[in-house]
Amino acid sequence: MPGKTILILGGGIGGQVAANRLRQLLGREHRIVLVDRERTFTFSPSLLWMIVGARQPAQFSRDLGRLTQKGIEVIQAEVTAIDPVARGVSTSAGEFTGEYLVIALGAELAHALVPGWKPAAMNFYCLKGAELTRSALASFQGGRLCLAVAATPYKCPAAPYEAAMLIADSFARRGIREKVDLHIYTPEPLPMPVAGPILGNAVRQMLEERGITFHPNLKLERVDGEARALVFAGGERAEFDLLLGVPPHRAPAAVRDSSLLGDAGWIPVDASTLQTCYERVYAIGDVTTIMLPVGKPLPKAGVFAHYEAETVARNIAAEIQGNKPEHTFDGRGYCFLELGSGRAGFASGDFYATPEPRVTMRWPGYHWHWGKVLFERWWLSHWF
Repeated sequence: MPGKTILILGGGIGGQVAANRLRQLLGREHRIVLVDRERTFTFSPSLLWMIVGARQPAQFSRDLGRLTQKGIEVIQAEVTAIDPVARGVSTSAGEFTGEYLVIALGAELAHALVPGWKPAAMNFYCLKGAELTRSALASFQGGRLCLAVAATPYKCPAAPYEAAMLIADSFARRGIREKVDLHIYTPEPLPMPVAGPILGNAVRQMLEERGITFHPNLKLERVDGEARALVFAGGERAEFDLLLGVPPHRAPAAVRDSSLLGDAGWIPVDASTLQTCYERVYAIGDVTTIMLPVGKPLPKAGVFAHYEAETVARNIAAEIQGNKPEHTFDGRGYCFLELGSGRAGFASGDFYATPEPRVTMRWPGYHWHWGKVLFERWWLSHWF
């Protein structure tokens, strides 16, 4: 059987799982090629611990070059164009084609879409932003700290709320909690609204119990850096001494400029197989959009990228080996929710359920926090 080439664009959680699983399932006559602009992989769930001083980058970062020891070809390059018909890609390192194409390019942080966002706001959704956030929090001595969600959808819907609770706990340990007025502003009606009102209200209660004020249904229009104020649609304003935020997310330029882009601004895929409208072209993770029966999109989260990658890898391997692809993504996922003080909650459920997702929240405790710690260690050791 002649060897096949599988091109995987993006080395985040989805791309990592897809590349590793394909390498495990296919013989070395088949090429697994991973393209990513970064040399280093960052396990993004750990960024929340980093901003409060509980992690250093070396603890949750890995050199992508390690994958070559497994027989995965790693190309460090920027993806500049995608041709889904030819299953080809243009990059800063040249042109590449494959019999299969898996797009796992994630979401781009589009700071410029909110006038005044930079330099007033800092985000913790990337390593550099998390480093700046950590420094700002460490030197903060008191005042009004605002955490703003600029727009939806955004990846890891629990992250802003986890961050707020971890920050509150960090200030308490420093003895300055009473000097900090903590607020969250979001266009959402509740935290994590796709998961339903029971979970959303539970998280809101957790915030309020920690003295964090939740401001829903506010669309951010701009940041007035000179006046140090958030300006929302309708004219409402909120002043800040320190501003952290989740910037708008959008598909990367190579996707926006391709025929893959759907009306929602992301790549539409089959909800079960993750196949695009092009033959042997798949998309997984944050770059995709999957509409749920409830009429809202599947949240952008690493757990979904992981299971989508498993589905795609197993089906590609089955097809190459002459078998019928029978694996499906079932919309199930879970999320640890850090509360601070060494405690966490755990939510899990079926997001494909009808008429709406069925998600339950386990009682918070120390064991869920340690569960997340062990998961971090397992994930990094297992795939690298």
